[in-house]
Amino acid sequence: MTEAVLLVGGKGTRLQPLTINTPKPMVPAAGVPFLAHQLARARAAGVDHVVLATSYLAEVFEPYFGDGSAHGLRLTYVTEDEPLGTGGAIRHAARALTSGPSDPVLVLNGDILTGLDIRGLLLRHERAQADVTLHLTRVASPGAYGLVPTDADGRVLAFTEKPQRPEEIVTDQINAGCYAFRREVIDAIPGDRPVSVERETFPGLLADGALLHGVVDASYWLDVGRPASFVQASADLVRGVVRSPAVPGEPGEHLVLPGARIEPGARIGGGTVVGSGAHIAAGADVQGSVVLDGARIEADARVRASMVGSRARVGPRTVLDGAVIGDHSRIGADNELREGARIWCGTAIPDAAIRFSAV
Repeated sequence: MTEAVLLVGGKGTRLQPLTINTPKPMVPAAGVPFLAHQLARARAAGVDHVVLATSYLAEVFEPYFGDGSAHGLRLTYVTEDEPLGTGGAIRHAARALTSGPSDPVLVLNGDILTGLDIRGLLLRHERAQADVTLHLTRVASPGAYGLVPTDADGRVLAFTEKPQRPEEIVTDQINAGCYAFRREVIDAIPGDRPVSVERETFPGLLADGALLHGVVDASYWLDVGRPASFVQASADLVRGVVRSPAVPGEPGEHLVLPGARIEPGARIGGGTVVGSGAHIAAGADVQGSVVLDGARIEADARVRASMVGSRARVGPRTVLDGAVIGDHSRIGADNELREGARIWCGTAIPDAAIRFSAV
């Protein structure tokens, strides 16, 4: 049996207003909650038991996923009453694991979409007889991430979490948020206080002489913590740029869920998702966007790389480009909202009131 801990307790503040009433892993991407893609990929890699480490809006998860049987998994829910950090959350969730001390436990961050060969990572972990194996990826601007240099054999040499000075950027390899732990390493994490796995656990293991192995992988990788990247992730899933067994349909330029209405003359593409009960009027052009259940895009509106919340309305001839529209909002005709614009849930914007501004 292969077990996994999935960290889904964060508040998702970078994704507000989408996460005001919905935890980040439950925000829909390619027609289903983002978490469904992670669970499906874990299942495809041979994982059969997943412990969900929840905190923020923890009560939302179980009614949707239940015991996991519908997804080919056994799910256990563990909730933090107080934030414990990444390491503390892993240790807290470990009480629900049944694996032995030397067995591998997969740990996944809840805000990463990746095409990583998870089964291959677990195999590399076992071959290296490592205490922890980390998925690493290379990025063009590594300074915003945790840096993880390795030697020629893949042995981790150091950790620099979000370097503060240019001279600290010694590699373009970053921590990609997927780990294989030897179970006994998890059990040694302090269980009575907050712990950062990036700032405390991993550096401490290195200092103690533990074997930390890095697997550098060039497959698709995206941190979906910000609105623009979340919308991109959804579009990439729809188009099959990264594959997920949870996508309800074959790859294509759009995904229209049952009950949605697309009027003749409307154009949708670029990986757009149109949710159940949503309505796209004639002349509207929606590209690379997420239109959630019950939303309405009126005639001749232009929507690009944006997210339109549940039951929101975008008025005629309004332009959205890189915007986020909260649930139940009403945007009047002839507005123009560009990159960074966020309209909070339930907001009403009159006709021609906004041009280019972030809100």
